[in-house]
Amino acid sequence: MAAPAFPTRPGRHRALALAALLLAAGGARADAASPALPESAPPSAPFKFTAGHYQFAGGATGTDVNLRHSSALGNAWIGYFESTGQDVRQGRAGWDRTWGEPVRVTPSLQLASQGFVGGSLQVETGERWFVGAGLGRTNLQPYWNLNFDPNDAYLLSAGHRADNGRTLALQWIQDNRENPDQRHLHLYWRQALPDAQRLTVDLLYKEGRVDGVTIHRWGASLSYDWPRYFLRLVYDPNANFGTEDLWRLSLGTRF
Repeated sequence: MAAPAFPTRPGRHRALALAALLLAAGGARADAASPALPESAPPSAPFKFTAGHYQFAGGATGTDVNLRHSSALGNAWIGYFESTGQDVRQGRAGWDRTWGEPVRVTPSLQLASQGFVGGSLQVETGERWFVGAGLGRTNLQPYWNLNFDPNDAYLLSAGHRADNGRTLALQWIQDNRENPDQRHLHLYWRQALPDAQRLTVDLLYKEGRVDGVTIHRWGASLSYDWPRYFLRLVYDPNANFGTEDLWRLSLGTRF
């Protein structure tokens, strides 16, 4: 699934707030862009290391580390989170791989401490113009992550890839299990730049019920990639459909 996220449960607002403090790599989206914007590791740099800091409006913070390896077997990753000032810790691991042409099929698997198991399947076709669909499922055990998209969900995507290195894509993600009112719409824009650099913008519109009130909020993510390093700044309002807004700063390197 493009964006597995924390499976919300009625009456578990504290767990929901803690969830937004944590990173779960969520398959290919450990700290990567949308599957609508695939990212392949250079042969000389199969590893990707990411460190993130999370700051909530209420003052809570969290930090995480994540290491991913890409090979012919797919993308495998491990990660760990620890929250400052709270007894919240979770290790996690996962895998994903894409097969096929002209129809591309991407399964993923996620595991985490506290008994979590999740998986997804996504299908995409098209080169310049492309469309895709996906489905994610979990065993509903605690899984704290910062993908922020609904976890047990449907996904639809469509977009265009141009010869000048520009990609424009839309992605719709809707919870199909415990909270069907929760949905995200992403508008992605990626532009290749000189010297193997790259700029990616993700504009997010979200709606769903928070404490009995339906919210309509906008968020955004800005990422800049150099050949070996990258920087990402994210603003997510009502993170994981909780009551607090979140800022996230991630730094990383490929080697």
